[in-house]
Amino acid sequence: MILFGISCKKEIRKEGFVEVEGGKIWYKIVGEGKGTPLLILHGGPGSRSCTMISGYSRLGDERKVIFYDQLGSGSSERPTDTSLWKKERFVDEIEILREMLELDEVHILGQSWGGALLSEYMITRDPEGVRSVIFSSPLLSTKDWMEDANLLLSEMPKPIQDTIKKYESLKDYSAPVYLAAVDSFYSRHLSRKAWPREAVPECEGVGGFNSDVYNYMWGPTEFTATGTLLNFDRTDDLGEIEEPILFIAGEYDEARPETMYEYQKLTKSGKVEIIKNAAHSTVVDQPEQVTRVISDFLKKVEEGEY
Repeated sequence: MILFGISCKKEIRKEGFVEVEGGKIWYKIVGEGKGTPLLILHGGPGSRSCTMISGYSRLGDERKVIFYDQLGSGSSERPTDTSLWKKERFVDEIEILREMLELDEVHILGQSWGGALLSEYMITRDPEGVRSVIFSSPLLSTKDWMEDANLLLSEMPKPIQDTIKKYESLKDYSAPVYLAAVDSFYSRHLSRKAWPREAVPECEGVGGFNSDVYNYMWGPTEFTATGTLLNFDRTDDLGEIEEPILFIAGEYDEARPETMYEYQKLTKSGKVEIIKNAAHSTVVDQPEQVTRVISDFLKKVEEGEY
């Protein structure tokens, strides 16, 4: 007997949850374009994807864009077991999500801490079907990140530097005067457009930043690493990635443009794009510029020009 018109391919919902070790993670698929899908890994640890949905959804005419919140973040479940907060388990999420959403071929973008996860995934798992890798303002070495942070701090007004140094030495990270000084740094180097954070429609009803995960894995501020990522470094392994690589950074990024060019030298096929008048949150500060750069890169990859 011959059966016609019957497909065994399962129906994949545009939004839902996927079971991973420790709980369920939330995902959302935006766009109907026919290009290879783009999977977005958000920053943090402990941040969320909702702040990026508006910007990266601009690519939806070309391809499906998949957002998800890592366990402990955003709309995903929030267990408190610290044994779950390790790189390997977060990398497992990528593999499970790809399998459940049938992302046999995919481009992957990792933003900030998401860049650390992406490097771990590519280097330790050597996955099949990844067409390209986009490191957006990535954390690839805590040592490099701290050197960049110290350089940028040295360019801040002296009263701000003195305040930060004083309270860092006291390990008092909650003093109002210290937090004000930190906000001055963040408004220069975290987001030029929206710091302190503005209300984002896509984030309505979404759980806030998970400082417990952030403090455990990273530390109290962007420029103070004390957590489990203190010795993280994947720079020596970047040459193992065979796929086309794009590095993106903002002109005023915490992940300094100069550092991105140094990383490019360590790769086989890396390219660097610097986003003008943007800080670390490039797609928040300059969504049109960022998505244009990504669109051009992905089209060249898919047309075999890389």
